[in-house]
Amino acid sequence: MNLARAIHFDESDLRVFHSPARTGEWCISGGFEFSNWSGADLEGKARQAFANGWLGLETFGRVTFVAVTRIEEGEVAALAENLARHFVSHYGAPSIEAALEVARGEIAQMADLCEGHDPNTLLTVARDLSEAGVREAYRTIQPQEAELDLLAVHVTPDE
Repeated sequence: MNLARAIHFDESDLRVFHSPARTGEWCISGGFEFSNWSGADLEGKARQAFANGWLGLETFGRVTFVAVTRIEEGEVAALAENLARHFVSHYGAPSIEAALEVARGEIAQMADLCEGHDPNTLLTVARDLSEAGVREAYRTIQPQEAELDLLAVHVTPDE
């Protein structure tokens, strides 16, 4: 099964999100966070999180890019339980047991999004707020293969 991990190419996420996700943590869309937002909520760093932030499942911070990676089944169960605890502590779910099915559904949706993509495929998310609610669109960026000659400078002792 595939899921996605947070990846950073520079330090920009540290500046644009209130709470940036940690590099390497497992991520999901996290669009549920914005389900009752209005245009008035879309300012500053909150707007950036809404517009294109994936949700980390350890820190519950946001990240701009995620990379598709293989995940073990045992890890999925632990992530679902952690997300269910977050639903209880931050969103008022009545119990971890009640929130667990929703948490599993969120993770399954992300796994479906990652299915069929090669490892290291990058994903981005773009959100819009419409009359019908939050719309999400996803973009994939295929991993690029480069020959070593393109990355390394070769020097011989004669040069």
